Amino acid sequence: MTAGTPAGDIIPLDPRVVALVRLSARIARGGEEAMRQGSIECVKASVPVVWVEELLLQSYLFCGFPRTLNATREWRRISGAPAPAPAAESEPVDAGERYARWRAQGEATCAIVYGQFYAKLRHNIVALHPELDEWMIVEGYGKILSRPGLALGHRELCIVAACVAGAQDRQLHSHLHGSLNAGVPAAEVRQILDALRGVVADEDLQRAMLLLERVIGKA
Repeated sequence: MTAGTPAGDIIPLDPRVVALVRLSARIARGGEEAMRQGSIECVKASVPVVWVEELLLQSYLFCGFPRTLNATREWRRISGAPAPAPAAESEPVDAGERYARWRAQGEATCAIVYGQFYAKLRHNIVALHPELDEWMIVEGYGKILSRPGLALGHRELCIVAACVAGAQDRQLHSHLHGSLNAGVPAAEVRQILDALRGVVADEDLQRAMLLLERVIGKA
């Protein structure tokens, strides 16, 4: 990804990122056969195992546990990759320290994604329910989306794909901005959307492309 690339330029896309993003869309909307096909594409494209593992973990935030479990099962079958060993802390950390670390990481990551709209987001989510704000920051942006193993820009592209597939336009709008804020060039976001053809519904893809152009126009 090269920040500052003009929106109209064509960027050679990393086929590994394309396969990963297409898998994200399939997890959000497809059945087990679609998830299986997405896993096959990732293996053929030599997507790093850790990238797929991180996508699977973050998918429960946007697709729910049932779809995440099914997708992970298909990935294990197709890739042959075993589940990673449980993460070990370099030194003992009590639950309070871990929670505080996730909160700090979550606030930092969420601020990158939402940029100038970060404060407004926090206000709006608290107005919906304070616990949702807490879970969004600590669990979502801290515990999950701040993990190493997958760049934030790639995480955002996967979230965009899931939102397109799920026809979640309000969240799609936010994460199109988030992709740009995380350093993905506008031209690359446009090409990634185009790479979802055949995976998501045509009407959902067309709506997403129109929304992207509005987002780019305001950037």
